[in-house]
Amino acid sequence: MTAHLRRLLAEFLGTAVLVTIVVGSGIAAQQLSPNDAGLQLLENSTATVLGLAILILVFGPVSGAHFNPVVSATHWLLGRRHGTGLTGPDLGGYIAAQIVGAVLGAILAHGMFDQPALQISTHHRITSGHLLAEVVATAGLIAVIFALARSGRATLSAAAVGAYIGSAYWFTSSTSFANPAVTVGRVFTDTFAGIAPSSAPGFIAAQILGALLGLALIPTLYPASTTAADNTVVPHDTAAITD
Repeated sequence: MTAHLRRLLAEFLGTAVLVTIVVGSGIAAQQLSPNDAGLQLLENSTATVLGLAILILVFGPVSGAHFNPVVSATHWLLGRRHGTGLTGPDLGGYIAAQIVGAVLGAILAHGMFDQPALQISTHHRITSGHLLAEVVATAGLIAVIFALARSGRATLSAAAVGAYIGSAYWFTSSTSFANPAVTVGRVFTDTFAGIAPSSAPGFIAAQILGALLGLALIPTLYPASTTAADNTVVPHDTAAITD
């Protein structure tokens, strides 16, 4: 298998398992703590934090462990000036792999809990507070990832990104989706983690806006950040991406 296909496979598998973790732990939380929403969120967020950190460690050296279209797009944008990072076609491949993986991850979670494989969420989440929360959560995520890359601390991303997402579960009203692919995947589960199709476009728009705000912040704080674009989320060999 070529290096390019290995990267796409890593993004597909990583995103699929991430959504499986989010949805599966949400289903388990509903079953274990049916009358305590706070405990359900604690169970769901704990599994997500630990799972995300492990996925970054496993897949980071292969693809950079983006698992998120706005992370991949930011990587591409920051690398344009110096010709580093993902190319346009590579970006399209990453995003496609992430979205397909996210949908299949939700289906896999349903299978493990003996639920109908194909579901559509009826959990409407659109409020002005939720949209603002997604802007904040995504801007913070982008800032964390690229600040670490720019300052030569990208190897800390597994712990730092996991910790940030875990905290954002609790300090944002939206529980910090901060990821368009995961948002699409969660449309296909009518469980604790689901989001109704009518709510998803607003969330994705807020996430894109948040990513742009985070992107604007990084060159201000770290003027040479484009030279570190290859190290997102963790160091990996992007030179072989077109092999």
